[in-house]
Amino acid sequence: MNGPHRIESLDDPRIDPFRDVRDRDLRGRDGLFMAESELVVRRLIRQPERLHSLLLSHEKFDRLSGELGVLPESVSVFLADLDQISKIAGFHVHRGVLATGHRPAPDELRVECVMNGIDADATCTLLLARGLTNVDNMGALFRNAAAFGVDAIILDDACCDPLYRKAIRVSMGHALSVPWAIADDWIETLKALQHRWGICLAAAECTSDSTPADQMEWPARSGVILGSEGPGLDQETIRLCDRVVEIPMASGVPSLNVATASAILLWEIRRQAGLRNETSGS
Repeated sequence: MNGPHRIESLDDPRIDPFRDVRDRDLRGRDGLFMAESELVVRRLIRQPERLHSLLLSHEKFDRLSGELGVLPESVSVFLADLDQISKIAGFHVHRGVLATGHRPAPDELRVECVMNGIDADATCTLLLARGLTNVDNMGALFRNAAAFGVDAIILDDACCDPLYRKAIRVSMGHALSVPWAIADDWIETLKALQHRWGICLAAAECTSDSTPADQMEWPARSGVILGSEGPGLDQETIRLCDRVVEIPMASGVPSLNVATASAILLWEIRRQAGLRNETSGS
């Protein structure tokens, strides 16, 4: 690592990436993203090629020092008091840990790039989202995807940024590890997933033709598509899918939070995959 460097002046230009965090969350950081909290930064340290710099309190530096020693010289580490960090960031940073990381290049976020990294003959589970703009839900999707072994997440271009600081925190850092892609042409992407990569797509929506999740047979290569809360999925997406799936609920309750729904559906997909493995192994 490069450092640690003790910050003596709030005007030090080396800490510019950490200034006015909330405003820059909205404007972007010129190819960087911001991460916070000790747990998230520990995950990021395990990917040193993605790490740009760290701004730590003295206490957090002591806690992380055993892991920081393996960082390359390209990663700068800065130390400051909590009050200084809060003044630099523009909000109260009570965790004492901020990090900047390198965003993936556009080519890395192409659907083809992500799908080509998955064995074409292996079991595959995809999670897809259309029009998801709530950063808490986005972060929860990545956390659920990691928990249930999802191979990749595919988002349409209207979704919010998975590398928004709060989304990363809610994901418990899994937004940094679960592969994801952005579909520039949503409909053509769905067709390619079906015909090129052999993915059976299921739209999560309550319709007259929906099949309860526990009554539907999930193929070994499956993808579940969720829409934004309120509008749900558009009719063109639903028509294109191989199946429509719903989660049975009590009368009078029209829907679940999208993150909760994803967890239930992914659990069922994983349960059925486990049953297939038991059958094939017997």
